[in-house]
This record gives sequence, C-alpha cells and structure tokens, in this order.
Amino acid sequence: MFRSRANKDEKGRAADKAPVTDSKQPRDPQAPKGRPTPKRSEAQSQRRSIASTSSSRKDVARRQRDDRRAQMERQRQALAGGDERYLPARDKGPVRKFARDWVDSRFNVAEFFLPVAVVILVLSIVKVPVLQQVALGLWVLVIVLIVLDSAFSGFRLRTRLAERFPDHNRRGAVAYGLMRSLQMRRLRLPKPQVKRGERP
Repeated sequence: MFRSRANKDEKGRAADKAPVTDSKQPRDPQAPKGRPTPKRSEAQSQRRSIASTSSSRKDVARRQRDDRRAQMERQRQALAGGDERYLPARDKGPVRKFARDWVDSRFNVAEFFLPVAVVILVLSIVKVPVLQQVALGLWVLVIVLIVLDSAFSGFRLRTRLAERFPDHNRRGAVAYGLMRSLQMRRLRLPKPQVKRGERP
C-alpha cells in the first residue's frame, strides 16, 4: 500500500518535470520536411515542362478542330461538285455514282410529290365538296403513280447495274437510287452531274 503511493508520487513529479509543448507552435525552419528541397533550376524546369505540356495539349486540340473543319468543308465542296475523293462513305464508288447519274438522267414521279402535296393540301382545306373530292382523287393517283414508277425504276436500275458492274458489290445501290429519286432535283446531294435525257 505504501509502495503504490510512493510510485504515484514519483510519476507525478516526473510529469511535472516534463517540458510542456505547444502544438500550435510554428515549425522550426531548420527542421527536416521529410523530402529534399529542389534546386531553383530543377523547380523552374518542372514549371516549364508543366506549362509546355498544357500548351501542347491546347495546340493538339486546336489542330484537331481545324482538321475537322477542313474535312467538313472538303465534304461540302465534294457534295456540290461530285469530287469522289472527299465524298461521304455512302456516296463513294462507281456503283453509287452510276445509280446517281441514272436517277438524275430521267424524270421521276416521286420528285414532284412535294409540290403536288401542297396543291392537294390547299384543295382539301377549301370548303367546297367538289374540290375536296378532286384533292382526294389526286392524292390516290399520285400515290399509285409513285409506287408504280418506283417499282419500274428499281427493276431497271438493278438490271443496268448488273450489266455494268457484274463483279462489283451492288448491295444497297438500288435503295440508294430510289431514295435519291424521292428528292427534288435541285435539293439532291451530291449535285446532279448529268442532264435529263443524257445517257449515264
């Protein structure tokens, strides 16, 4: 019992003698930081490398943007002038070019669909029963003519492609030509390169 009390007194005196440290004291400038301080030349070279990396990334991004713009401009000019080198993939190749020229060289009923549809719409709005009956009859007539003309055009185009390109891949060329025939001639892209009635 006396021994434990003596031990407690010794521990208390040792705690009183221990130096009191303030955790908020600033760190001694001479104390080690855990890593060596880089030389000024090394720090400057590191800053330069970081700056050059960021500027090179900006340069690369700017060059890529410029390349994309140039490519789109070349495609736009190719669609207007028919330059094969810069056409989109769906328009490239001799088979697609022949399909375009064959469609552009003839009259297609489907290309007049939009103007006729506007006329039919105006006639159907007018509150005259006779004109509304005429509009309905015109609508049925136009649809039938477009279906017959498209079927005939598809058959003829498939035959001509088989004759002209027996060893080429002709897949999708007939559908490509028929989709082109649905557009008004002045709105077609690439622009027509042959006149009506001209043999492609």
